[in-house]
Order: sequence, then structure tokens, then C-alpha cells
Amino acid sequence: MTSPPARISFEQWDRRYTDLLAQGLHEQPYGGPLRRHLQAGDDRLAQLTYDNSPAALRLWNFLLSEEDRMRQARAAGDLIVGTMKDLGTVPVMVYAMDHAIAFYPDGAWWTPCMMHASTCDLALAAAAGLDESFCPVRAMAGAFLSGRQFPRPDLLICSAGATCDDFSAIAARLETLGFGIFWWEICARRHPEAGEEAVALPGGGSAPRSQVQFVAGELERVRAQLEAAAGQTLDDAVLARGIQAANQIRRRLAEICGLAFGSAICPMPALEMLIAQMLAIHFCSDRAQTLEVLTDLLTEIRRRIAAGQGVLRPDAVRIYWVNPVADLRAMNLLEDCGGRLCGNDLMFAHATEEIPEDVPPLEALARCALADPMVGPAEDRAARICREARDLRAQAVIVSRIAGASHCAFEGGVISRRVGAELALPVLEIEVPSVSDALGPALRTRIEALIETARPLVPSPGTPGEG
Repeated sequence: MTSPPARISFEQWDRRYTDLLAQGLHEQPYGGPLRRHLQAGDDRLAQLTYDNSPAALRLWNFLLSEEDRMRQARAAGDLIVGTMKDLGTVPVMVYAMDHAIAFYPDGAWWTPCMMHASTCDLALAAAAGLDESFCPVRAMAGAFLSGRQFPRPDLLICSAGATCDDFSAIAARLETLGFGIFWWEICARRHPEAGEEAVALPGGGSAPRSQVQFVAGELERVRAQLEAAAGQTLDDAVLARGIQAANQIRRRLAEICGLAFGSAICPMPALEMLIAQMLAIHFCSDRAQTLEVLTDLLTEIRRRIAAGQGVLRPDAVRIYWVNPVADLRAMNLLEDCGGRLCGNDLMFAHATEEIPEDVPPLEALARCALADPMVGPAEDRAARICREARDLRAQAVIVSRIAGASHCAFEGGVISRRVGAELALPVLEIEVPSVSDALGPALRTRIEALIETARPLVPSPGTPGEG
């Protein structure tokens, strides 16, 4: 069922799917042609460019069928937990239990790119007082009010404290609209003071022992709430097994990113890489299938590298991208302009790092929560981005600001200045709205200019250390 790797249009996927079926394609229950999602309302899918592998088809079908799984879970009487703002911590606790799933209502922030109809959610949010002065996550409020995108959760859990001001305001507004929320606090990470006991965090860096203990105490409150809602015991042994299962997925994703970003050829397009990383934060409502989907993707990437087959030209400029984009076409645009994604910081690096297994589970999860790049100083995040961009041999960096997001007001500048001073790389700061139709030509011009500036810096294919 192999064929030369390629980026193909939505229309071309129709023919590709027919060919795969003729060759004996085996699919999961959530499988089928991409077109079925278009017919279900994800009408902007027709504007994207996709990888042509069966593994990519399975990835997209898995992502786009999450609502179906959630409805099935509701029908089966499973506990559905909405975990808001915290990325990659509380879901690990939820999935450690039986008959329970977690999801992020926050994910509604990028659905306007998938569905024209979801602009209705933005209108509902505006009617509730959450207008365009708020970041795109305001779509979450509209999704709750419309009830179209996901069933009403049995339990809502939201982190507060060192979080985005916009998100906190939106979540607080939701509570006044009748959606009860269990709040827990994540403190702003600081550097340990002289003589203060420090604790190592996943991904590097450290935090004071007192902060780790505080967050572990907050997660103890979350544990009690989950036990009460599920009618189950979530003791350390159960949590430890949940952490081990989550780490399997995180290790698999690390293999994928290491190969896809580090190889001399580009074995997987940027858009599929972005989607693969998103699975890590809450397992797309099926932890076991997440592992299998990522395993398929890894197998395809290994096959392509072994065959020396990439999806882009060998001289594509290596771009490190900071912050996720709501309009997924930006990933296509990067490659159309001659760029190649060689790494990224999607604001949830802590959700992809392995969780320590040699300390008590709640302490391990507290360490991960404090490793969140968004709860510490912007300079810490900038330093990490510089390390990764250097290790991944980036030739340029793009920092995409999120329209209306309070945390992006100055952080982009901090990161850009640090990259420019430490790595001497060209940096482009852009703002990509949820639907960037009107800005498409301008975005293309700016990305093309960046790539032309960086192109003389691109190493030859034989540069030592590549591959």
C-alpha cells in the first residue's frame, strides 16, 4: 500500500482513498474517507493540503471523530470530564480511572478554521459579553452555549492562578452562565532562591520544593473531586499505572518528533505533525487508540526515511515555529513558500515530556504542571526555544501571536529578541487570526521574505550531524 510521499489536496484524497480500498486498506471503526467530515460540517477541510499516507488518514479520522466517541461515552454512562486550561496534567489522572474520559473544551478555539458554522459559536460568545477583545478561546463559551461540539461534561475542572487572563475571564463567565467549575490553583513558577531546596522539572529547569508541594496539594483536591464524581478510588497505585500509560504515548511522540524534525529529509508535513502533537494533551478521548495512531505514524516516518523519500524539496528552509495557529492553513502555507517545520513550541511542552516515575504520583504530576512554559518567566521559555532551535538546526524562527491573547502582548518580543541575540537567526512575528482568508496574501509575502532571507543559511544535504 506504499506510494511516493506527497502532499495532496482534499479532492485528490477522494481518489487516493478509492485506490487504498482497492489495495485492501484496513480501517478502524472511526475510519472512512475524509469527505465524510466535510459532509458533517467541517467544510473548511476542503481548503487544506494533506499527507497521502494511510497513517495520515487514520490520524485525521481519529482527530475528527472525537465528538462521536464522546457521544458514545455519554450513551455508555462513562464519566466525561472537561479539563480546562491545564494542558496534559489532569487528563492523566482522569484516564487512570475506569470508564472515564477527559477532553479540553479549550480546543474550540481553533474550530472556526474547520467549520464555517462555528462562527455562530463566536457570535454566541459575543452575546455573552466575550467579544473580539478576547482571544479566540472565547469560542469555547459559544460551544458550551450551543451544545453542538461536545456533550455537557459531568465535571468541569479548571486551573487558575498563573494562567492566561483572557481564559480565566472566559471560564469565570461560563460559571455565571450555569456551568459549574471545580477550580484548582497553579502558582507562577519562580527560580529557587539561595539556600532554598530546588526540585528538577521535566524538560530542564527547576522550581522550589515549596511550590511543588503546593501544586501537589492542589492536585490532591482534584483527586478527591474525581473520586467523588467517578465513585472510584484513585490511589497512588492506580495513578502510577496511568502515568506509565501516558508516558508510553509521550515516548512515542518524542520518537516521531525526533525523526521528523531531525532527519535530512522531511518525512511528514507540518500539518500532520501539529495534529500528532495535539493528541498528547488529552488523548483525543481514547488513550489506547492514541498510542496506535502514533505508532502507525512512526512506522510510516521510519519507512520514508529508510527509503530516502521526503514530502518536500531537500533545500526547504528549516523553520522553528512558536505558538499554535488557529487557522491550520498556515502550516500548508509555510511549505508552499519553501519552508519546512523543524520544531515548534506549542505552549504545552510539559504535556509531551515524560512524567517522573520514581517519585509519588501527585508530586510527579505537580512537577509536570510547573514545567508548563506558560506559568514561568517569558525569559525561561525564550531560553528553551533557543536551545531547541539550535539543536534542531533551525534557519529561521516564526513567532505567531494569538489575536487578543493577553499572554502574547510582550512575550513574542522577548522571544524574538532572545533568538536574534543568541542565535543570530532571522525572526518573523506574525498574527494569524482564527480565519485568515483576508490576510492570506500578506502572510504569504512575509513568510516568503523570511525564507528568502534564511535560504543562504541552509546547509548542504551532506552537512555532518544531519539525518
